[in-house]
Amino acid sequence: MKTTFAALGALALLPIASATEVAVSFSDDFAEELADNYGEREGEALTEDIVDDLTKAFERAGVDPARVDIMIVDAKPNRPTLQQLSDRPGLDPLRSISLGGMKLTGTAYDIDGNVIATQEYGWFENNIRDVFGNATWSDANRASRRFAKKLANQLSET
Repeated sequence: MKTTFAALGALALLPIASATEVAVSFSDDFAEELADNYGEREGEALTEDIVDDLTKAFERAGVDPARVDIMIVDAKPNRPTLQQLSDRPGLDPLRSISLGGMKLTGTAYDIDGNVIATQEYGWFENNIRDVFGNATWSDANRASRRFAKKLANQLSET
């Protein structure tokens, strides 16, 4: 009997899975940049990071909107993407760095489809000496985390 109560108690402590549906899209200009320059797989990587950042931020804030629509308006990598390295063999994957970042917009909806929050956020590094990221999308990921936190905070205030 004691074991049953312990098992039930452990189940109660498990995090409740978020039911938030997250849709990530790209602006026409950024979709073209992905196709022409960065490579389509980079869009998938950014999408995964954004969904992960939103999930974590929503869990921390204790919010669970029914649906969130995100648009990547623009994004710049810190390091060359695989497509860029393939297209321009002179680029160095370790020493070639640039100013990165990302601009996002988002809208959160309740279960009835009503808009409950909107957020727009963009951040791009402005000094090459401050680029410390080792990953291709370090500054874009920083912008994504900040965006997610701002949207979660806005939702927790409603």
